[in-house]
Amino acid sequence: MARKKANGAQEISTAVAGPSSTESIPSPPSPDRPPGPLSLAPLPGTRDVVKVNNFSVTELKNACDDAVKRYLSRPELFKQIHQHTDVRLALGWLSVFVAGGTGLYGYKVEFEQSKPVVWAGLILYMLLTFTQTLYSYFVEGDIVFVGKRKTFSKRIITERITLSSRTLPVSFPPKSSTSAAAPATAKSIPPQYALALTYVRSTSANKSLLAKGKTQAEAPYSRFFDAEGYNGRGGV
Repeated sequence: MARKKANGAQEISTAVAGPSSTESIPSPPSPDRPPGPLSLAPLPGTRDVVKVNNFSVTELKNACDDAVKRYLSRPELFKQIHQHTDVRLALGWLSVFVAGGTGLYGYKVEFEQSKPVVWAGLILYMLLTFTQTLYSYFVEGDIVFVGKRKTFSKRIITERITLSSRTLPVSFPPKSSTSAAAPATAKSIPPQYALALTYVRSTSANKSLLAKGKTQAEAPYSRFFDAEGYNGRGGV
């Protein structure tokens, strides 16, 4: 099987610092500033090539998300926080236990006698499932990575990043005043991978804010995958 160089994830992560940044992140003093994601060299060795279907934006996005998370989770960078996954798993398992317990009770107990408990179990199951859906949509949203790290230099400094991603659909460039003279078929902009990053740097158990910023960038998927859907092959 073909192998890929470890610069694929780093190339995707560089989109965070792209030209479409909305707010620059302040640069803290050197003694307190640990290595940044873009200052590290690619990992030595090789990795398996990632192959996706170029016609599936879901596959393209998931592959990019995995690469970014793999890169930012390096030991010298950030420790990933799985809070959103833990909450969804807890709600999911709780609803499974409620459904299983309700079904078992209805099987063991006579129908008329078990109706109040079965109804209560059904309502509780629906509430848990509804809560899980609301949490995924309104709280977790497009978040794909939450990382945290602490630096010890005269004081304890905590850094936290939250990374969100989404796919920008195919679009067409805005019409200009010279559009009448342009060809009827304008070249479309292919689907793009959009990243948004929020950075918070604090100390004294998050009581003293040192720096805070946001940045975002977009890049076409063709920047990360070749015509056959491979990432990291042939310099891609």
